[in-house]
Amino acid sequence: MKIMTSIPYRLISIICLFFILSLYCNANDDKSIKIIENELPIADPYLLFHNGKYYAYGTRIDGFEVYISDDLKHWKRNKNLALSPQDSWGTRWFWAPEVYYVTAKKKFYMFYSVDEHICVASSSSPEGPFIQEEKKPIIANEKGIDSSLFIDDDGTPYLFYVRFTDGNVIWMAEMSNDLQSIKAETLTKCMSASEPWEKKQATVVEGPSILKRGNTYYLIYSANHFESQDYAVGYATASSPKGPWKKYSGNPILRRDHPSASGLLCTGHGAPFISADGGYKYIYHAHASSTSVAPRTSYINDLAISPDGVISIVGEPIRPLIVK
Repeated sequence: MKIMTSIPYRLISIICLFFILSLYCNANDDKSIKIIENELPIADPYLLFHNGKYYAYGTRIDGFEVYISDDLKHWKRNKNLALSPQDSWGTRWFWAPEVYYVTAKKKFYMFYSVDEHICVASSSSPEGPFIQEEKKPIIANEKGIDSSLFIDDDGTPYLFYVRFTDGNVIWMAEMSNDLQSIKAETLTKCMSASEPWEKKQATVVEGPSILKRGNTYYLIYSANHFESQDYAVGYATASSPKGPWKKYSGNPILRRDHPSASGLLCTGHGAPFISADGGYKYIYHAHASSTSVAPRTSYINDLAISPDGVISIVGEPIRPLIVK
């Protein structure tokens, strides 16, 4: 009887020992990750998921860096720039890069603004180097920022971007098949700042992104001046990329006073992406603090689409770390 009752106690002791060793090993694993920065130091972020890895690009320096991750939490800064200024038209104000893999062309395309003009560069790798085939803006005679490419199911490419027509206004045009120019005759206004939440500071709608679910097109955008703590995210829907666009009555879907913002200020100018599990997420930037805009840093939340087609940004944000 004594032998029988002693076995469970020995098993419990062994289990406890393994548990303690497991905690010790996990602690050592965490310590083996050397954290360089506690934040992802980019604004106007865009995230590409390709071949099992995540690539993040954004506004920070002249040219564009690329950060690479396997899990959305831990990121490594690539040693080389994704796009260097010498490979681009323009010399200043490199803003809001977005990178797409175009299967039909077997190339990656980076759309971005420099010196307040829209440019596009291409590469064989998401890491770059991205190089302009011809060093010139897509639209030569007019300023523009915040470009976003959308290729519809029929293969038609559209460029959404911001023109400075009575404030920052979102417009759209069909693109040429080589993705180097727009068809000017198709230029169409999508939306301007019209709702009270969009005009807390300045007359601005910007940072457009397009996604399609079924027969519905979603235009996700940000509003207010980027220095405003009330910078926020909303969306509109249409049955065609050409519009007309109807703004969601529940806008904004992300702002500093929403639970999903977790106290972050100036939450906006981001982009939706499909993660490894097949679900949507949204990457966006926020201010450094209540007294300082810079350095703006990026965060990631879940993006949900309800059965009746309503978009929401939910959950606790992922707070990325830069690791060695």
